[in-house]
Amino acid sequence: MSVTELTQPLSDVVSAARFSPDGQTLLVSSWDTDIYVYNRDDKGAFAFSRKIRSTAPVLDLAWNANGTTFYAVGLAQQVLQYQLDGDNIPHTVLSVHDSGACRIRYSAKHNVVISIAWDETMHIHNLENGGVSRMALSGKPVALALNDDYAVVTLVNRKVYVHDLATLKSQCTQTFAQQQQEEEKPVARESPVQLRESSLKFLTRDVACMPDGKGFVCSSIEGRVGVEWFDKEDNKQMYAFKCHREKTTTVNEKGESVPLDVVFPVNAVAFHPVHKGSFATGGGDGVVALWDANTKRRIKQYQKLPASVACLEFSADGRYLAIGVSPGFEDGKEQNEPDQSLIKVVIRELGESEAKGKAAKEKS
Repeated sequence: MSVTELTQPLSDVVSAARFSPDGQTLLVSSWDTDIYVYNRDDKGAFAFSRKIRSTAPVLDLAWNANGTTFYAVGLAQQVLQYQLDGDNIPHTVLSVHDSGACRIRYSAKHNVVISIAWDETMHIHNLENGGVSRMALSGKPVALALNDDYAVVTLVNRKVYVHDLATLKSQCTQTFAQQQQEEEKPVARESPVQLRESSLKFLTRDVACMPDGKGFVCSSIEGRVGVEWFDKEDNKQMYAFKCHREKTTTVNEKGESVPLDVVFPVNAVAFHPVHKGSFATGGGDGVVALWDANTKRRIKQYQKLPASVACLEFSADGRYLAIGVSPGFEDGKEQNEPDQSLIKVVIRELGESEAKGKAAKEKS
């Protein structure tokens, strides 16, 4: 199927790409402090519509179920709610972290917005009563994912916390304005339904929940993906696998050519919403691959992109896959300004069965 590159160029690294629930609008955030809005035309192409300015790099986005409201977090530390309403885009501050906020998610079932930040807190926003709860985390958070019932939070210390969303929502008893009037802001204690250590030995890069609500996958900087289940009995099937690696050669001290396995971080994971056991991974090698979580098989690997894959997002109908591409500094050039020609968002249109899982291999 078709692969297109969005026309409006970004001037700095892509941080997130999010399709609206109806798939008609795509939001893209960047370290250049802007949020880019693309609308789908009659031919199915996404055309640039407008740019929303922020005061600092924007690190993540989330849509409300209504498809006109969205949320953003970043180095400005604020949790912002935007309303796409004609030419006007009013915004509201839902809460403020004490450091950069790195992830945000919305739960349609519970009507709550959850954000995590490098101040080692999680903010829960009850959109029904305006209540906000601040929860202290036991370390700096890295990634966040939700399903209908749980919030999964991964930390730099490799801990994985699973929180019950209904319980988190019930703790939102004060509004943000009321909290601001108090000398000491109330901080809730962590009360996870599960606390586990990641199945991966190195720092987590991303996490995504299975659409059936039974488990999640997480990826690491060491070219591995872990597949885990919430139920203890089911989690006996837990496994991890290597991916996003390149076999090459190097020259040793004796001048001999020896094999070298180059390992890239797996920066992004995303489940397909229709073929529910299938998920995509994007790595620092510029490769996007599709996998079957149930049969432990790779479904497909796409042609290598010109730079690291920073983020992935399927549209709700599974027809489109948005791929954020940016220099990821795997080449050791972190002191240099990113090459703007390598910063892009690619939209891949998938065939109806392109992401369909593969049958398990027959045992010989």
